[in-house]
Amino acid sequence: MTAFNSEMLTGLTDKHLFKRDDGFMLHQQALQPFNRLQQAAAGDGIDIKIVSAFRSYQRQASIWQAKLSGARPVYNPLGQQVNMDSLSPMARLDAILLYSALPGGSRHHWGTELDVYDAAAVGADYQPRLEPAEYLTGGPFYKLQQWLIQHAADYNFFLPYQTYNGGVAHEPWHISYKPISSLFLAKLTPDILRETLIKHPIAEQELVLQHLPRIFSKYVSNICQ
Repeated sequence: MTAFNSEMLTGLTDKHLFKRDDGFMLHQQALQPFNRLQQAAAGDGIDIKIVSAFRSYQRQASIWQAKLSGARPVYNPLGQQVNMDSLSPMARLDAILLYSALPGGSRHHWGTELDVYDAAAVGADYQPRLEPAEYLTGGPFYKLQQWLIQHAADYNFFLPYQTYNGGVAHEPWHISYKPISSLFLAKLTPDILRETLIKHPIAEQELVLQHLPRIFSKYVSNICQ
């Protein structure tokens, strides 16, 4: 039985997580399945490494703030930098939400989500950019992406953003441990998210709260099953 509370759902605690030797934190029930996934991929010449796993509410809020303030660039699906000054307030939020989740609404809060790459396909000094081109035909991680499509489900993982559904962009690097993430998503509600945001305000708070039902349906619950 997996216990839930609003702090676990919204990234305000990491007490349910386990820190791996590489420093990344995962939900305890996702640890061994991910190890088995790595081992199976290694047998096919793929060295799966983590770029990002658990992110706290505070970390997500800092990313959100940096993108809204211009301290961090915002990109469109073609990899082009967006001119945020030319957009309406809501369009600015949509531009950010394409790749960066709303604080409290990020799947990375749960410890079930990992952004991964194939270290065997690149040099030791390569810094993954987490751009679609790296995972498409001709990219260094195309073999990994195809392997995940074929085998992730064997270890109870799936790609929640395998295709673009009108919300979050295509993210071929993002895998999710389905037995737990599906439960977390079912428990997370717009009301829980609203209460969290009220207690822990973020940039453009009023606009976010005004449009929260739309944001939730388009960018939180809208995934590939």
